[in-house]
Amino acid sequence: MGVIGIDVGGTSIKGARFADDGSIARRGVVPTPQHDVAATVRALAAELIDGGNIDGGSIDGGSVTAVGVAVPGIVEDGVVRYAANLAWRDVPLRALLADALGLPVTVAHDVGAAALAEAGDDELLYVSLGTGIGAALVAGGQVRHGATGQVAEIGHIPVWPDGEPCACGQFGCLEVYASAAGVARRYGRPGATSADVLARSGSEPAAGAAWSDAVTALGLALATATLLFDPARIVLGGGLAQAGDPLLAPVRAALAGRLTWRSAPPVVAARYGLDAGVRGAALLAERLPAGTADTDAGEVGRAR
Repeated sequence: MGVIGIDVGGTSIKGARFADDGSIARRGVVPTPQHDVAATVRALAAELIDGGNIDGGSIDGGSVTAVGVAVPGIVEDGVVRYAANLAWRDVPLRALLADALGLPVTVAHDVGAAALAEAGDDELLYVSLGTGIGAALVAGGQVRHGATGQVAEIGHIPVWPDGEPCACGQFGCLEVYASAAGVARRYGRPGATSADVLARSGSEPAAGAAWSDAVTALGLALATATLLFDPARIVLGGGLAQAGDPLLAPVRAALAGRLTWRSAPPVVAARYGLDAGVRGAALLAERLPAGTADTDAGEVGRAR
């Protein structure tokens, strides 16, 4: 590859330098500066890439050719229009980084980038189960978008229209019940995480109820997505998907139970785990035309 991939999160920024064979030559991570765009750009350029974490000078003797950055929120033409977790609006991230690094840069939606990394040559629906829930449908090597540039906003499918309120203003959204934050919140124990809920789900009624509701809601949403998109497979990524079979097995059963006249697509965990966003960003950087610092690498750059 000869590229660097970066995944900007609300609390940390992960990066990796990739060799030409696609393997990770070096990793790095730095804290995300809170609500400070200039500091974030410095963290990316000075601390993460040039500060020794993932030295941008060379990869196994070959020069770095481009940098890909995956960010949450609404991204269009290299500009982060809105990222709630970063408190960003209309940040020209691609231009800022290209100027700081002197390298071609592409900026993409984080879930879309992760979906591309997981898809390879296949078609799939990628669902990221983290603090929130995001999704992207990949076909023909591209993330598919709707008329307004939206990707698959599966987190805001109302699984129970008369259910609990969501931060988005709707009621009964999938994200309320099946995100990592939603599972922990509905369990109701201060300081508990979604991993704690899973660990206690077999012994504590409150934990069991929260986990069961999450699986039921996710199965219902995935059934709706299956009937709408007919994906070849469904890939679950993000922090909650690290649970493995204790999540996958009941979700597969819940999905199959909702489909009476057709078979369910395979549901698998992301093969790249929490590295999917970094790999996807690197893949998009590899697609950049040589010598350009201001060209998007395909449709995913417009993901919202």
